[in-house]
Amino acid sequence: MTLAFCGLGLMGAPMVRRLLAAGHTVRVWNRSAAKVEPLRALGAIAAATPAEAATGADGVLMCLFDADAAEAVVFGPQGVAGAPGLRWVADHSSIHPQRTRELAARLRSTCNADWLDAPVSGGVGGVEAGTLAIMVGGAQRHLGQAFAAMRAYGTNITHMGESGAGQATKLCNQMLVASAVVALAEAIGFAERNGIAVDRLAPALAGGWADSKPLQVFAPRMAQAQPQIIGALHTMLKDIDTVAAVAQGSGAPMPLTGTVQQVLRMAEAAGLGPAELSAVVSLMTPQRREAFLQQARQG
Repeated sequence: MTLAFCGLGLMGAPMVRRLLAAGHTVRVWNRSAAKVEPLRALGAIAAATPAEAATGADGVLMCLFDADAAEAVVFGPQGVAGAPGLRWVADHSSIHPQRTRELAARLRSTCNADWLDAPVSGGVGGVEAGTLAIMVGGAQRHLGQAFAAMRAYGTNITHMGESGAGQATKLCNQMLVASAVVALAEAIGFAERNGIAVDRLAPALAGGWADSKPLQVFAPRMAQAQPQIIGALHTMLKDIDTVAAVAQGSGAPMPLTGTVQQVLRMAEAAGLGPAELSAVVSLMTPQRREAFLQQARQG
């Protein structure tokens, strides 16, 4: 297919690389043009505006920071909604389900195109391996084509229901992941104060009931801060803040997630927002804080 892709950040750039490797023609746009150049070398076509990227494309994919960014790329001056013949937009950003429903209705009324909310889980490693989980909400008429594009980087792609359902599912994912990571940080602090070598914790628990992907991925990264991050703490806090807002509106109790939210806010207040999510461990093991602050400064 010929596809447009807007947003070449931590997740977007490797998504484009996977699309190119799968044989698609990809026109790319990013707010800062410097991120386009490495992808041009791989065959991507640079576009000056989102509308230019989307013109003549079979569909548009986006991976942006928040709802405001998504709205600007689609409906702003020279946004993709102005591209003639636009069929569908798949948004990999994580945003409020209600905001997604509003944007979807606006796109349908503007140009009769479908907005598919398609947030992902699996991180940079999942993109690079092509194994992302993708939770999709929205109309069904273009799902076949959109799924065919997303299979370049996702293996578990599920249509969850109407517009907003994908975003609500991603919030469930973020509640589980954030809670697991904060619990892991507490366990590492406990282990270290009780004579356990923390680099042995994840291997020792592998295969037991406490084993999980967050344990195996984040425990080594908590033990030793890494130069390349796999997901910023402030991004997770943004999503957990959205969980709190949706929970308040729907009446869903969230006592555990509310505590996790406060822990993440403490970490952000300590200057760790741009660092990796694993930096939350430095609240429990202060001797690691400087390494994660350095990571935050580089981020």
